[in-house]
Amino acid sequence: MEQTGKNVSKFEFQAEIKQLLDLIANSLYTHREIFLRELISNSSDALDKIRFSKLAGEDMIEPEEELKIEIETDEKNSILRVSDNGIGMTKEDLINNLGTIARSGTADFLRKVKEQERSFDKNLIGQFGVGFYSVFMVAGSVTVDTRYAASDGKGWRWQNRPDYGFNIEEIDKNSKGTTVELKLKEDAKEFSKAEAVKQIINKYSNFLDFPIYLEGKRLNTVGALWHRKKENITPSQYSEFYKFITHEENEPLGFSHLAIEGTVNFKALIFIPSGGDFDLYRLQSERGLHLYSNKILIKHDHKDLLPEYLRFVRGVVDTEDLPLNVSREVTQHSPAMVRIRKFLTTEILKLLKSWADTEPSKYKEFCKDFGPLFKTGINTDFANRGKIIELLRFQTSMTEEGETISLKDYKQRMHPDQKEIYYICGENRELLESHPNLEYFKKKSLEVLLLSEPVDIFVVPSIGEYDGLSLRSIDKADIEVMPEDKIEESQDNLTKSFIAFCKDLLADKVKDVVVSRRLVDFPVTLLAPKDSLDPQLERMVRMMSKDQPVSKKVMEVNMSHPLIRNLSRIYLAD
Repeated sequence: MEQTGKNVSKFEFQAEIKQLLDLIANSLYTHREIFLRELISNSSDALDKIRFSKLAGEDMIEPEEELKIEIETDEKNSILRVSDNGIGMTKEDLINNLGTIARSGTADFLRKVKEQERSFDKNLIGQFGVGFYSVFMVAGSVTVDTRYAASDGKGWRWQNRPDYGFNIEEIDKNSKGTTVELKLKEDAKEFSKAEAVKQIINKYSNFLDFPIYLEGKRLNTVGALWHRKKENITPSQYSEFYKFITHEENEPLGFSHLAIEGTVNFKALIFIPSGGDFDLYRLQSERGLHLYSNKILIKHDHKDLLPEYLRFVRGVVDTEDLPLNVSREVTQHSPAMVRIRKFLTTEILKLLKSWADTEPSKYKEFCKDFGPLFKTGINTDFANRGKIIELLRFQTSMTEEGETISLKDYKQRMHPDQKEIYYICGENRELLESHPNLEYFKKKSLEVLLLSEPVDIFVVPSIGEYDGLSLRSIDKADIEVMPEDKIEESQDNLTKSFIAFCKDLLADKVKDVVVSRRLVDFPVTLLAPKDSLDPQLERMVRMMSKDQPVSKKVMEVNMSHPLIRNLSRIYLAD
């Protein structure tokens, strides 16, 4: 920061912000209208904050004023202004929100663009919380006038500079709220036309719960969609509402509109997204449902409304039954919260079961996008464990690439003499299909679950049993085989002698050497002892802890294999 005058300070953007501005200004040429959606969304947040502050009894100027967003166009001078009378910003807010990385959104955004190795997707702008900077797609000069709503608040002006910096100066501003003025670029002049602005608002912001005025005329009339009756809402309205709250362009995979009355009262509109092309295990963890109380936003992305394994679900929940405090926090373990969470979880699982039963292609898409995360619910949501297990889908040794079945399907297809559900874990299907431990099961037409998702190794063994059948890894030495393949205790002297020789030779490398009951074309294989970890799980544990010892395996020998027969003859001949 450089002080240039009594009330003017000169700042430099952070390096990441400079990268972001350069990227936005030079890489995106389509769907530029989303900048207005982002500005209106920011205004809506500011209005929500002041509405909550009024409810909490805080001292604010102009407390009775209608909360609204006003938009002005100046086609002659290529200027667009978006104003709100919301909470406003302090000087510190301007520095933190419009010049530095107050949270990880910008860094994550740039990382994602680098990973994609291409011009970034427009949907990423809203997803990563860098929406304000989208104005630089259309504007060369941006001015932000603001005043924090407290009675002792001051007026401030933020202006960008062409040298990747910005100035902040104190100004006289009697009214609370914020005005963003854009001096549009030559190729973006259409956004100074009232009709173009009207179309954008109708497309993206028609569901806002605050009035939006364009040249003094209100445009949005739909309001809080979740408070309306289902029969009065069209599919396109549901779709546009989803896009508005998520900043997505894709259609949702599906939704559920709830109005619950009884032990707890709430309304909810929840969506299952489509196209899960983001990092579920990191970025998405910052997302959740928006929590309202009587249309008043209490908290964005409230993570306690759903269990972790359902955190991909988006939408809103509105209730009067939660105890609130001035800090905008919700009592996490309040009875109302527990009941709402239970209702929502049940409803989502019911929706997914409906898809699995009646819309398999839609459910297949859900599993592709969110299956790995959903599976983790087995080890966390014990109340719904049985429902989750029924919804799991797996590739098998008898399914085509990409096709999956349920455990119920597997049981119905089992061999009459089969007493266990078999599975094998590995990095990918190709490696699993060429695994020596699988060949016996292929020969006997015994179906085996092919588990190639990293999460499977933690999830499937924990199921333990399904409908009276144990789930068993075929990498284990004590796996059951068909009755006709059991080996008699009596073995010829050569076999016994050769196996004893191998045990002695490999005593420090393997736990045991035994005659194989299941190898067909491979000479030998290594199997995990009965009480040890699955080999894939052991490998992952060792990656996390170098102190984890390598367990000795059981070596099975295929005595009918030509290589082994020749070795036996050589051994017999000394």
